[in-house]
Amino acid sequence: MSKYSPFIAAKAVWQMHIRKRPFVLSHAINSRCNMKCSFCEYWKTEGKEMELQDIFKLLDEARDFGILVYNAWTVEPLLRKDLPEILAHAKSIGMVTSLITNGLLLEKRIDELTDLDYLSVSVDGTSSYKDIRGVDLDRIMQGILKAKDRIDNPLLLNCVISGKNLDDIEELITMAKDLDVKISFEPMYEFQGIENDTWERMGIRDISRYHQTVDRIIEMKKEGYPIINSYTYLKMVRDLKPDFTCHANDIILDVTADGSIENCRVYREQIGHINEGIANFWERTTKVRKEKARVCQKCLFFGYVENSLMYNFNTEVARHYEWM
Repeated sequence: MSKYSPFIAAKAVWQMHIRKRPFVLSHAINSRCNMKCSFCEYWKTEGKEMELQDIFKLLDEARDFGILVYNAWTVEPLLRKDLPEILAHAKSIGMVTSLITNGLLLEKRIDELTDLDYLSVSVDGTSSYKDIRGVDLDRIMQGILKAKDRIDNPLLLNCVISGKNLDDIEELITMAKDLDVKISFEPMYEFQGIENDTWERMGIRDISRYHQTVDRIIEMKKEGYPIINSYTYLKMVRDLKPDFTCHANDIILDVTADGSIENCRVYREQIGHINEGIANFWERTTKVRKEKARVCQKCLFFGYVENSLMYNFNTEVARHYEWM
């Protein structure tokens, strides 16, 4: 998180290490999107979405199980008209609330999000943004500026590093500093099922230039720019080598729009459903989750890596990683 909280840190240790239960409910809150990014697989299949009362039940059950953080994300949460009610319910039962958005509806809806604690907006470039996302950056900047005035906690810009935006990274970091917001980075993950020509166009192919770019990110963090990633993680990103023990499925309960429970957001294998109850699911899948983590090929999604390193009490990450 943006500021170290001994209370929440103690709660996290108790929940994950003593009770052996997840600390975060990551909820893919809908199956629709108002962008059609070529490198994303989530928007391509619109499926069933949970009803509001079912989400309330999920939140109540998660909180009773000791989960303290509710993260609403994908495909585009702001398309759900009842999102404010969902966040309000989570907040009312003592959960920390977080939202990840593409920002396209942020200017229109930020005033409704009074129960939101942490906000992350995907911003993958400056001059390259339209080529990557298909819309002008100006269309989300007004929402970012308005959100910055409406929420008390620091706003996060998250940038996926690709072959398209290497020349924009330094400018993007400088922009974050000028706006007085935080920024995070992670490399583009080449999902299976996306056409090869998309990865040839978007993927990281010029390794030398990519190394120079990540080295500059590390330098700018040392210079005091508001980059939330740890040095341990950024070095993995530079080398494209995920050298860590994954604890994503120990930390996070990953629930999809229709209530299925997946092992993680990368491999997206369904291993349960909320209808069986969180406690029953968690007990039933203990061995399954452990085995999947053991054979995992790993990824470099920063939330998985940084929090897995924190789970293992990595001191450098504890000092320099600044976001939940």
